[in-house]
Amino acid sequence: MSSTSTSSTSTLPEPVVLPATTVGDATGILSSDEVSAFVREQLDAYPVDGRSVCILVPDATRTVPLPLLIKAVHASLAGRATRMTVLVALGTHAAMSDEALAAHLGYSEKGLEATYPGMTVHNHEWWDPETFADLGTIPAARMRELSEGRLDVDVPVHLNRAVVEHDIALVVGPVLPHEVVGISGGNKYFFPGVAGQDIIDISHWLGALITSAEIIGTTAQTPVRALIDEGAALIPADRLAFCVVGAAESDHGSPALHSVSFGDTIASWSAAAQVCAESHVTYLDAPVQRVLSLVPAMYADIWTGAKGFYKLEPVVADGGEVILYAPHITQISEMHPEIVEIGYHCRDYFVKQWDRFSHLHWGVLAHSTHLRGAGSYDAETREERLRVQVTLATGIPEQVCREANLGYLDPATVDVGAFEADPGTLVVPNAGEVLFRLR
Repeated sequence: MSSTSTSSTSTLPEPVVLPATTVGDATGILSSDEVSAFVREQLDAYPVDGRSVCILVPDATRTVPLPLLIKAVHASLAGRATRMTVLVALGTHAAMSDEALAAHLGYSEKGLEATYPGMTVHNHEWWDPETFADLGTIPAARMRELSEGRLDVDVPVHLNRAVVEHDIALVVGPVLPHEVVGISGGNKYFFPGVAGQDIIDISHWLGALITSAEIIGTTAQTPVRALIDEGAALIPADRLAFCVVGAAESDHGSPALHSVSFGDTIASWSAAAQVCAESHVTYLDAPVQRVLSLVPAMYADIWTGAKGFYKLEPVVADGGEVILYAPHITQISEMHPEIVEIGYHCRDYFVKQWDRFSHLHWGVLAHSTHLRGAGSYDAETREERLRVQVTLATGIPEQVCREANLGYLDPATVDVGAFEADPGTLVVPNAGEVLFRLR
């Protein structure tokens, strides 16, 4: 299979510019009928007839009513689009099984063809080099501008070829506070969602240089978002998105939505990010000494469950502690076992020993810094000072935690009620999606 190649200076179709239209707001809850009607109305009005559509969706580490959304999308596209391909934007997460995909997208009962006739579903197979098309390179000089001087490297732009081989790329997924890019969603479903390793590594390391605590929850154009948008501009397909904001807490039995925004991937993301900044940020008047993050089952390892730390780091007092309580988690990373050997360290630990670490995947180094948080490193004394303690109360053995430079607490000894009664502890249920900040 030949590789599709587009240089960053070649002629591309003029990008589709479609201002965002939004239903809902940060305070209300949309009914299923309102969501379906909005999706149908917006997509019915778009020129899809005779064109192929690649639908990018999140994996199971995001809370979103995908069956509701995909049902409405399919209803609009069926009989109009020549092809409908759902692509699960794994980034570098583990692949979803056939059973998991069926449950995730809502076709467990009747099967894929009976539920969504004419639609195919695929994991983003990031481990297979044949997955990717070559869209060109963002030159180092441009990267220097985008990163505000932090990085001076060429950025090869590789993307799942399914996106390139369809006429329309339609993102369907949530926006949430994010440790690398500020607010997730939009073009992030391309990079890193279905991207090659180079741009994943570089974008994540750029975020790490800025630091998670600095960038998380930012609705403005961050350097990482600028890099992602630059890469997305090389995609020849129309780039559209339904960017949704989920209800942080739902009593509806299934995930509910505050809002849905439709437009091009930049406009729809921008509109949804403003809603997210209202609905998914909780403000505290003073820092807390300790946080008990109750990590939900949708996070299968610390690589993903670390979101229970990212979202809480900004409100922890100097010298404080975040405990990730997740008895169901038994490994640090299924797909990136090298993180155990590297361990978890602050940004400067790597920056001041760059010759020692630069050959490793920068995305792995970035993850290490994101979970270890703020700190300093003295290259002469080799002393690392960390602002807060990170403790795992999981199924991971104590020795593994210690070797990874993390604390350990036996999960069997955790009494959530006792932590809740402690005035110095903040207990956060379903940790990982709502950001906590100080006023």
